[in-house]
Amino acid sequence: MEYTFTLKYQLADDDRDPEALVERLGEAGCDDALIGIGQPGRLALEFTREAENAEAAVRSALADVRIAIPSARLIEVAPDLVGLTDVAEIVGVSRQNMRKLMLAYPSSFPAPVHEGSASIWHLADVLTWLQAKGSYLLPGGVLDVAQVALQVNLAKEERRLTRPASKELQALVG
Repeated sequence: MEYTFTLKYQLADDDRDPEALVERLGEAGCDDALIGIGQPGRLALEFTREAENAEAAVRSALADVRIAIPSARLIEVAPDLVGLTDVAEIVGVSRQNMRKLMLAYPSSFPAPVHEGSASIWHLADVLTWLQAKGSYLLPGGVLDVAQVALQVNLAKEERRLTRPASKELQALVG
């Protein structure tokens, strides 16, 4: 099956030559990615990768990029952090429809990761909730990719915590 996802990286100062990056990525097996080098020092790779499952697709892409650009630092695997507009677009409904669902089911709709003028959710949480509702057809593989993206992003962030702090915080946040 084909899985579509994006890997976003921060580049080292000596890895900013676009032609060299494209060549190295192609040689490492990333020829199934659209390469974006818009913001200086950043790299976005939108993969459409054939694999046995979403985890294998994302892991193989991460490994290929590591070979091509060992100094690149992963910022995020997407799709993961999204607003209601993003979810609505993925599911094929209006933003207003998503907002109505959120307001109609306040106790069961997933809690946002960030709540403010623009709230943000983990896509996997919202898609899992929608799937449980049973009335929404999700595009093939998108929930699987969102779940893998969430796991990779959480693992990346968890590395920033010291072991004692991690255990204490896990006990507090339940």
